Amino acid sequence: MTVNAEPAKEISASTPLLRVEGVGKRYPGAAGWLGRSGGGVNAVDGVSFTLGAGETLGLVGESGCGKSTLSLMLMGLASPSAGRIWFDGEDITALKRRRHPRLCRDLQIVFQNPMASLNRRMTVFEIIAEPLIVHRVHNGAGRQERIHELMSLVGLNPGLAHRYPSELSGGQRQRVGIARALALSPRLLILDEPVSALDVSIQAQILNLLRRLQREYGLAYLFISHDLRVVRYMAPRIAVMYRGRLVETGSREQIFTAPAHPYTQTLLAALPERDSGVAAGEASQTPR
Repeated sequence: MTVNAEPAKEISASTPLLRVEGVGKRYPGAAGWLGRSGGGVNAVDGVSFTLGAGETLGLVGESGCGKSTLSLMLMGLASPSAGRIWFDGEDITALKRRRHPRLCRDLQIVFQNPMASLNRRMTVFEIIAEPLIVHRVHNGAGRQERIHELMSLVGLNPGLAHRYPSELSGGQRQRVGIARALALSPRLLILDEPVSALDVSIQAQILNLLRRLQREYGLAYLFISHDLRVVRYMAPRIAVMYRGRLVETGSREQIFTAPAHPYTQTLLAALPERDSGVAAGEASQTPR
């Protein structure tokens, strides 16, 4: 698939927008014989990283390594068993997001499966309007204008506003999800496998859209994927996750030319030969 945008440039920041320190999530094991605990599972174990304003950090690892559990904790949809999370210098570890309007506005997520994450009984207009209504942003004609503006921004014809998700293509549905996430003008988007459920021919369109939005609005992205080729294109800095832990973090060039951890080396070895030896960030190398 062809990606037309220029490779992303890393943006430095003296104060991280997001700081994650020693975060873990342990799920208790099922009760065994005589009620004894089964031991439990560490889905996420001691994860630490920072993300600056306007920066993209790629988080890569195989399914089941804890990436999505981490994203749920960042969004306040799951509670950490250990560690702390700071957003814009504020400790948000135990905050109830629904009771913290500014945080809800500043931190949004785009899920993997747009059909599952969109309410099938709501029209596109209603889906995008929902965060505006909840947070009492605009009303009447102003709200309608904002929704049409968001649809145009993500490449959707405003004429689709009264369609239902089932009447849209996969790419169109994911654009609706992105428009909904952008409705409150967030500063950070968590992108949890945002193109993995899409046809290969559509993936590049969504990646290019995300890159353009970042350039125009200074968004920060935590880009989560199992696909190293997509992460290579999207993220100047990459963290590799294995069995709940971050085993390696480095620049795109470091990860792709001199991987230090055996798991990272295994991931790279599994890439097609024409991808594995190419220096990361080259404009000619695009996700396929």
